[in-house]
Amino acid sequence: EGLKFTDFYTTSPVCTPTRSSIMTGCYPRRIGLHQHVLFPSSLKGLNPDEITVAEVLKSQGYATAAIGKWHLGHHRPFLPTRQGFDYYYGIPYSNDMLTPTPDGRKGCVLLRNEELIEHPTDQTTLTERYTEESIRFIRANSRRPFFLYLPHNFPHVPLYVSERFKGRSAGGLFGDVVECIDWGCGEILRVLRELDIERNTLVIFTSDNGPDRHPAPPLRGTKGTTWEGGMRVPCIMRWPGRIPAGKVCTELATVMDFMPTFARLAGTKAPTDRVIDGKDITPLLSGQPEAKTPYEAFYYHTAQGRLAGVRAGRWKLHLEPPGAQTRPATRAAGAATRPAVGPLLFDLASDIGESVNLAAQHPDIVARLTDMCRRFDEEITRNSRPPGLVPKPAP
Repeated sequence: EGLKFTDFYTTSPVCTPTRSSIMTGCYPRRIGLHQHVLFPSSLKGLNPDEITVAEVLKSQGYATAAIGKWHLGHHRPFLPTRQGFDYYYGIPYSNDMLTPTPDGRKGCVLLRNEELIEHPTDQTTLTERYTEESIRFIRANSRRPFFLYLPHNFPHVPLYVSERFKGRSAGGLFGDVVECIDWGCGEILRVLRELDIERNTLVIFTSDNGPDRHPAPPLRGTKGTTWEGGMRVPCIMRWPGRIPAGKVCTELATVMDFMPTFARLAGTKAPTDRVIDGKDITPLLSGQPEAKTPYEAFYYHTAQGRLAGVRAGRWKLHLEPPGAQTRPATRAAGAATRPAVGPLLFDLASDIGESVNLAAQHPDIVARLTDMCRRFDEEITRNSRPPGLVPKPAP
């Protein structure tokens, strides 16, 4: 029913950095949220001085809601309600990050706007509750422009599912969790049809990083690495009457593009008083073969925020061996790759699995891409901005 992107990228192989890009249209390093993920003990968050996609759309009269996993700072100055969202319902970080309750139990916190409403959170019904909250928001705002950001917590581990979905799939608990998410997506699409607004609603389905522990062939690598399997993710865009159904786009696009693209669709522009790395990809939404990526190059960063490589056209250069980037648990599960010595050069047009290192055969390309990385590194170092910081959080 929509347009499938085959070369769609996150800006990090882990969640917090990528989510910062979704919100701001910037590389995480540009805004100081590039060094792994935030925890309940973290003092950092998305700087309130940043302009989010929600703030851009809100300025154009859109109702805005974030429902689900936030993971851009749980202190009040960093919460969605301080970043352009009219409404928030969800867990402010990952569902595996547990904090103690007054009676000695441990669990996730669930917020409504800025109020704690459940601790520990019953995660078995979380996907269904997110769906219900989303539908309630859509119904309440069906006669005005709205922006709904719905980042589900699952299938991030630990996995939970309600009784009605247990055993529904042939894929065990993971499959049941996916079935529940699929049901939720279907319910939202059903409501858009019921309200007769689906032809005026752009729906995007994507992810913030690659799969954990086990690769997804033909891509090599997993979450936590800069192999394609860590950062090239599914993306489908659906807009009946505006985006042709059943088409495939093979051009490079990224999560940074949501900000400038949504701004244009809403009749405005992305902020011009600061560097925005994302591109307006509305030409790609036509599904026409002559529409080309606006990117000369896309830069890969590790989960720790180091510049790790670049893709320019068909060529991808790794500055360091991605096998060394996997976490111990991932290596133990067999997802680690054989040792390699950088730089590594791959032709993604013929070798999407990054199996044949062509660096020795093309030293000129290695030199050109290495120089591109050097220049990018210098530029982003000069033009980066600090994250938000709460030095003494309120108890």
